[in-house]
Amino acid sequence: MDLESRLDLIREVGEEIITGEDLRQLLQTKKTPIAYDGFEPSGKIHIAQGILRAINVNKMTKAGCKFKMWVADWHAWANNKMGGDLAKIQKAGEYMVEVWKATGMDMGKVEVLWASDVMGKREYWEKVMKIAINSTLNRTIRCSQIMGRKENELLQTSQIFYPCMQAADIFQLEIDIAQLGMDQRKVNVFARELAPKLGFAKPVAVHHHMLLGLTQINTAASGIDRAIEMKMSKSKPESAIFMTDSREEVERKIKKAFCPEKTVQDNPILDYCRNIVFEKFKSLEIERPEKFGGNVAYNSYAELESDFAAGKLHPMDLKNATALKINELLEPVRKHFEKNPKAKKLLQEVNAVEK
Repeated sequence: MDLESRLDLIREVGEEIITGEDLRQLLQTKKTPIAYDGFEPSGKIHIAQGILRAINVNKMTKAGCKFKMWVADWHAWANNKMGGDLAKIQKAGEYMVEVWKATGMDMGKVEVLWASDVMGKREYWEKVMKIAINSTLNRTIRCSQIMGRKENELLQTSQIFYPCMQAADIFQLEIDIAQLGMDQRKVNVFARELAPKLGFAKPVAVHHHMLLGLTQINTAASGIDRAIEMKMSKSKPESAIFMTDSREEVERKIKKAFCPEKTVQDNPILDYCRNIVFEKFKSLEIERPEKFGGNVAYNSYAELESDFAAGKLHPMDLKNATALKINELLEPVRKHFEKNPKAKKLLQEVNAVEK
């Protein structure tokens, strides 16, 4: 694949790239750059963490990157996830890996690494200390957004140290491209600022889109803060479609979803069509009675959006078609967790903890 084709693929992943010129130079000088995405295991995962993550990782590996999936179990522990029980957190991490296997992530090109495997290494904590020494408390607290926290929120000491750990991850893993969500932007910028001072290469940041939640959110926030407030969240189950939801649950949630007629902005159903459906399928078929226009097939997202904005496509017809496609994508995952004994047990354990 030539340089421009590789750049185009990575641009499809990155809603924001810091910086485009740095990315071009990296691909010109390194045949197989190392990219990574880190995640906290904290219970069942939704389609943004499952299907969308697999789509993005596959594009990065197709563009020639070696991809490292960083199971940030100690980070979840520091962030007090799952009651601060590390054993339960690690079970959730194993479950997430099983989801990716079933959802089409090209695991042959992905290396799964666990934070707990490096936490006993002095060299890792030396990096954490160097980062902490070269930053202020206020600067670190400004990164608390990466944990799903707010700057004015009362933080535990472990959470205050968390951004230093996440920046150290990038240097410890020798990452060239930090490929995380837009909500992780602040820590990637933090790492880029510190890298030259600490003698590390400055990582390129490729921030992917955060899938909208299904419920309407009225917010005065703007920019990244707005996107974070409106994203799909497991803490708000009705806003999210989980990777092991039943067909009926998917249909129910999408039927109730915010999808105002003729409205494109902040419309989660259109967001799923753009970022998931048309990434996985060549067309979206709408089935409806002749008196409402009859069946129609859309071969691109642009066509779909145009008709919806013009009022030629009713929200309920769009919802029904979207639910069918999402269910088609989730079916292999459901079967994997029904038939694979290891996966089935992991899901049962994760469900038991969440209850």
